[in-house]
This record gives sequence, structure tokens and C-alpha cells, in this order.
Amino acid sequence: MADQEIPGIDPQAAPSGPGCADCLAGDGPGWWFHLRRCAACGRIGCCDSSPSQHATTHYRKTGHPYITSYEPGEEWFYDNETEQFYEGPRLAPPSAHPADQPVPGPAGAVPQDWQQRLN
Repeated sequence: MADQEIPGIDPQAAPSGPGCADCLAGDGPGWWFHLRRCAACGRIGCCDSSPSQHATTHYRKTGHPYITSYEPGEEWFYDNETEQFYEGPRLAPPSAHPADQPVPGPAGAVPQDWQQRLN
């Protein structure tokens, strides 16, 4: 899959920011466990283990099927329609949130009992 153009993936779409766009905008408790990047438009959302699950909500609203990890050192694509993992093309940088951003994040917003709040 990585060597060909893939409908639904725009390698030029830049990430929307350093963290979950919806959490940072005040939707939900404001923190995430891991981050996912929409491979069609670059929107950053929180993973399904996070309280708000914004990446999946984005898929349901837009129909953009492919996400990729926005975590340092992770290079995979996932198709929400087929529920399969794939290799994909190199996307516009950056490929992950800032290295100094904690996981979970963002700094200062994560409750002490965050582990009990995961899905």
C-alpha cells in the first residue's frame, strides 16, 4: 500500500496542531491518552482509549477512513472502514506531537486518576 497513491490519503495535508484539536478547543475533559492523525485532512484527534475518542468521531462525521499514529516512533495507518492496519506514504511533517509533550497529555490537564478514566 505504501508505494502507490491511495484514495483518502493526502500526503500534503499538514497536521492541525500539536494535540487533539477538539480537546484543546474545550470539547470533553481536555486531555488524551494517545493521538491520531487523519490521513485525509491532517486533523489531530485523541485515540479510542481516550475519554472523548475524537479521532473516531471525526471519521464518523467526515467519512475520512484512514488515520495514522501521531505518536513519536510509530508509523502505521489504520482504515476505519476495513478495520485493518496498513503501511502508507510519508505525510507532511511533523509526523508526531512534540517530543517534550507528555503522554498522556497535554501537560497540566491530565487528572491523577487518568488510568481509571481510559476507555
